[in-house]
Amino acid sequence: MYLQHFGLTELPFSLTPNTSYFVQLAPHVEAMQVLQTALQMGEGFIKVTGEVGTGKTLLCRKLLNELSDEFQCAYIPNPYLTPAELSWAFAKELGMDVDASINQVQLAQSIQQRLLELALAGKTVVLVLDEAQAIPDETLEALRLYTNLETEQRKLLHLVLFGQPELDQRLMTDKFRQLRQRIGFSYQLRPLNQTEVHNYIEQRLRVAGFTGVSAVDHKVTGLIATASRGTPRLINILTHKALMVCFGEGQHKLTKKYVIAAVTDTEDASTLRHSWFNIPVLSSVLLIILGLVFAMKQWGVLPL
Repeated sequence: MYLQHFGLTELPFSLTPNTSYFVQLAPHVEAMQVLQTALQMGEGFIKVTGEVGTGKTLLCRKLLNELSDEFQCAYIPNPYLTPAELSWAFAKELGMDVDASINQVQLAQSIQQRLLELALAGKTVVLVLDEAQAIPDETLEALRLYTNLETEQRKLLHLVLFGQPELDQRLMTDKFRQLRQRIGFSYQLRPLNQTEVHNYIEQRLRVAGFTGVSAVDHKVTGLIATASRGTPRLINILTHKALMVCFGEGQHKLTKKYVIAAVTDTEDASTLRHSWFNIPVLSSVLLIILGLVFAMKQWGVLPL
C-alpha cells in the first residue's frame, strides 16, 4: 500500500476500533467523562447513543481498558439475545462455572450469589452492551430487572448501553417508561466539526508514524468534513482512499482532486458542490449574463 511512501508504520485509517487511535476530541472526551463519573458515583444505568460510525465501539473499548481494578467488567458485543441467552452470556462473562442443566430460576439465583460475592470482595460489576438498539424488547425488560439487584448500601450491577438513536426512540415509548426512569446518566455523541476533523486526521497520521510536514491542509480536511458529515468511520474511509489515489500519482500531499475521487467512490459520502457554486461567484456570473443580454439587444441580435 502507501505505508512506505508516506513514512507510516501502520494503516492510520483502519476501520477496526483501536484505542491507541483514540483522539482527544470534545464529544469523545465528554462521553468518557460522563461514563467514568457515573460509574464512580454508583449509577446503575448509563446510556451512550450516536449515529452509525460516530465511534461508539471505540469508546466502549476505551472504557473497558481504562476502568480500574475495583471494577469487574462483563462485555457483550452482540446483545441480540433472548433473556435466557443473555443470562447465560452474563454468567460466562462473570467467570461462573454453572451446570448447563439448571433452569432459569436457578441460573438467576446463581448470578445473584456471584454478584454478592464480588461486592463483598470490593468489586463493582459493570455489564457493558454494544449495539444496544438490537436488544429485543423482552431482553430489555430482563435487564431492567437485573438492575433491581442491590444491597442496602449499593447496586450489585451497573449497566452501560451503547446504541444507535433507535435505542432512544424505543425507550421513549410508554412500555419502557420504567426502564427509562432508571437511566441516571446519558450522552449523545455528535458529529465532528471541521476543526475536529482536521485534528482527527492529523493525529491518526502521527500515531501511525507520520513525521513529515502535514500531508493535509484545512481546505482538504474541510472537504472531507463536508463529505463525511463529521462521521469518523466515513472520515477514515475517505482519507484512506484519498491517500491511495495520492500515492498512485506519486504525490505526498492530499489535494481536492484526490478527495473528490474518494468521495465519488464512496456510496454513503455526501456529494461535494463545485467550488464555483457560491453566492459571490454566482452573482458575478449572473451579472455577466445580464450584461451580454443587454448588449445583444442593443446590437439588434435580440428584440428589445
